[in-house]
Amino acid sequence: MFFKQVFEEKLAQYAYLIGCQASGEAIVIDPMRDIDQYEKLAEEQGLKIVAVADTHIHADYLTGLREFAEQGIKVYASDEGGEDWKYEWLIDSDYNYRLLKNGDKFSIGNIHFEAWHTPGHTPEHLTYKVTDGAAADEPMGLLSGDFIFVGDVGRPDLLETAAGQKGVMEDSARTLYDSVTDFMREPEYLQIWPGHGAGSACGKALGAVPESTVGYELRYNPSIKAASSEQNFVDFILEGQPEPPLYFARMKRDNRRGPKLLGDLPQPRRLNMDNFIAKGSQEGMIILDTRERSAFMNGHLEGSLLSTLDKNFNTVAGSFLHEDDTIYMVIDELRVEEAVRDLVRIGLDNVAGYITPADLAVYHDKGEQLDRIESIDYSQTRQELNSDDVAVLDVRKATEYDEKHIEGAINIAHTRLRERMDELPKKRTLLIHCESGARASVSSALLKRNGYEVKWIDDHIDNWPSLVKN
Repeated sequence: MFFKQVFEEKLAQYAYLIGCQASGEAIVIDPMRDIDQYEKLAEEQGLKIVAVADTHIHADYLTGLREFAEQGIKVYASDEGGEDWKYEWLIDSDYNYRLLKNGDKFSIGNIHFEAWHTPGHTPEHLTYKVTDGAAADEPMGLLSGDFIFVGDVGRPDLLETAAGQKGVMEDSARTLYDSVTDFMREPEYLQIWPGHGAGSACGKALGAVPESTVGYELRYNPSIKAASSEQNFVDFILEGQPEPPLYFARMKRDNRRGPKLLGDLPQPRRLNMDNFIAKGSQEGMIILDTRERSAFMNGHLEGSLLSTLDKNFNTVAGSFLHEDDTIYMVIDELRVEEAVRDLVRIGLDNVAGYITPADLAVYHDKGEQLDRIESIDYSQTRQELNSDDVAVLDVRKATEYDEKHIEGAINIAHTRLRERMDELPKKRTLLIHCESGARASVSSALLKRNGYEVKWIDDHIDNWPSLVKN
């Protein structure tokens, strides 16, 4: 049996390539949309991908199932969860597919899979029990998707907080409790192969260790230990869940209806400065600057958005851009493909062109004007607050704000800012801060683009002398 966990750092996502070396066949579990990465891995191992499967309808990225289906590869997906949680693009299609109910089984060579319905994170969620038939007749592990993580369980509130279904999070938490109590009866030796690791927004306290066992999670997973009673579990699992990015609703919609076919990756063209500026200034066009935040603040093209190409790139781009936007990037040429992959994974496909930071520097050296955003520290912030013409905006999560904040600060998480800008005072200068300056920097660029007067607080919140708690 060949087993490869494929990690995507920015989304903290795990996909799995599992192959039977006797038959030369393989399956991919929870693939992302840029499927060439899995095809390359399989080819390197002398394996042919003959099937793909999802554990559930994902909220944080677009599935690769449809890309594989277009190639005639068999798709396995859930048929649980009720009428609202079906893979609509598969049903009655010409694709080679099978929809699975609880207890259904299938095999890839000598490797056997059994679908186990584990609802709560989502109504249709499946966990796959994996048996290496060449060596055993019982499962060796669980592909747990967003059901069981290392150190946490999948959050049950996303249908309400991200997908907009009002009043369902408590019922989902109680459903998740039932699934967790079923999990507690599984053999302790079973390995756990989760769908996400630390940094994912699909849980609140995921561990960075890539795999675990049932026994370890029973002993040390706080969410599972909280299942001493149903109400205790519900209270624990719903408390302190951070706001999910709003683009999660779009991912749910598209994965249910069927993502647009991607085919080959977009190939943005390197442009000269005149063409870049002309195109980026048109309606529906966005300049996305991927440089480090201080470089952006010290000089950028007017109207640019900032999304530094780091582990938060997907979250920021997904939260600030619309799916129909045409994107022009300021980016190091060696990282263009990386950024394109990140963007298409969240359905931002219209990546048309780019310039490099060196191009921008030459443009400025020739005497052309660049826009700037003023940065201040907390000592300067205290002086600014002597004026009635300023307001403090805290773009951290509500849970962070409740723990400690500047008295009187407005709180809107940066992942919700695009939809809530009209709540901000238009006639006052916004002094924007977060924990250390990163989220505040991207938020400052977004608000400046939309006509707000802003100053970026480049400082750590613990340097404020008198934080208060809700």
